[in-house]
Amino acid sequence: MRVIIQRVLSASIRIDEAIHSQINHGLLILIGVTHNDTKEDIEWLVQKIVNLRIFNDEKGKMNRSIHDVQGEFLVVSQFTLFASTKKGNRPSFIASAKPEIAVPIYENFIEEIKKCGLVIQTGVFGADMKVSFVNDGPVTIIIDSKNKE
Repeated sequence: MRVIIQRVLSASIRIDEAIHSQINHGLLILIGVTHNDTKEDIEWLVQKIVNLRIFNDEKGKMNRSIHDVQGEFLVVSQFTLFASTKKGNRPSFIASAKPEIAVPIYENFIEEIKKCGLVIQTGVFGADMKVSFVNDGPVTIIIDSKNKE
């Protein structure tokens, strides 16, 4: 699994010109699923995300987690995170999991985050979504569950 995490002041998703979901201060999580992702990838990634100290403390240092600031989550599926641009100018998405694999993993990821007890909103898997956000910092972090550095 691969995620892009953005610390946001606000974020929202529009589907068919209507607001589908929105959050205030928290994390916008774009999530991509590949063929060999497992329950272990989900659990590791969720624990990493909820414990990341990327929110500022009273001294302006990134010392607080999303729990500490009672932030919110907005989770959006994004198969393009596994795009390959090695050949030509048109990206290949062959490394992205097909929906029959990706949907259950995406849903399990959401369920694991819900267990943290914080507000979570989501997009709609496979929908044409318009994502708007105000990046706070800016703080943007990429994490790949297969590359646990």
